[in-house]
Amino acid sequence: MSTNALPMYVVLAFTHRLFGGNPAAVVLLQKPLAEPQMQAIAAENRLSETAFVYQQQTGHYAIRWFSPVREIPFCGHATLAAAWVLLSQQPELAELVFSTGAVGDIAVQRGQGGYLQMRFPLGRLLPMDTWPQDVVAGLSQRPVALWQNQQAYVAEYASEDAVRQLQVQPTALQHSLPKDIVATAPTREGSQHDFVSRYFWRDTPDWEDPVTGSIHAALAPFWSQRLHKSELHAAQLSIRGGHLVCRVTDDAVWVAGQCVLYLTGKLAAAVADEIA
Repeated sequence: MSTNALPMYVVLAFTHRLFGGNPAAVVLLQKPLAEPQMQAIAAENRLSETAFVYQQQTGHYAIRWFSPVREIPFCGHATLAAAWVLLSQQPELAELVFSTGAVGDIAVQRGQGGYLQMRFPLGRLLPMDTWPQDVVAGLSQRPVALWQNQQAYVAEYASEDAVRQLQVQPTALQHSLPKDIVATAPTREGSQHDFVSRYFWRDTPDWEDPVTGSIHAALAPFWSQRLHKSELHAAQLSIRGGHLVCRVTDDAVWVAGQCVLYLTGKLAAAVADEIA
């Protein structure tokens, strides 16, 4: 094995069980890596995101995220996975900070019960008076309202069952690009969660992301206002499923989750030598 070999981990984010949550690869770097090399590794991994991390100073790291086809400006689950790896290796740290290009610094703190909580910028959803017909055509059920931010169109439904039963037509949704599509609704009375969501985007083979931390920077404030609660539990209703705990403050959204380690290894010597 080359002395330049890079450690890589696959971590399941926003879950407490194996084969749940959203898998992310985390590659620990000694120095910045060229974009074509990061993109090639992410494409080879074929996970929704690969996070590339290198230390700038103690407790402060730069992070970038790549899907198999492009760089992603903001990814919550791969940030959680990267923080889990780094904090597992440094038990003396109570908090670390990631520097990002698109959303500034993201602080991550240890919480109770194995949870890590990430501080995201406060997101807002804007109502849409005119609905894109391709979005409506791509959803099997008409939403009660349609919202948007810079990341996605958000289709609001009246019930959790409507979100569970929703089907999408990728051919129609292709025309919504570059925005992704989110479906969300309040939960049934007596549920352990406050709201649910599903997230549809082009970079996954079946068009559905297992768990999407980043969109909760906007969903949590939206449902906080509706439900008159500052602390909320959210479920993402993908096949793998995910659980997120959100706390909304005046200037930020804290999104917390657990992680499970799936794989540890190193990039092969030939790969390490290629990118050295």
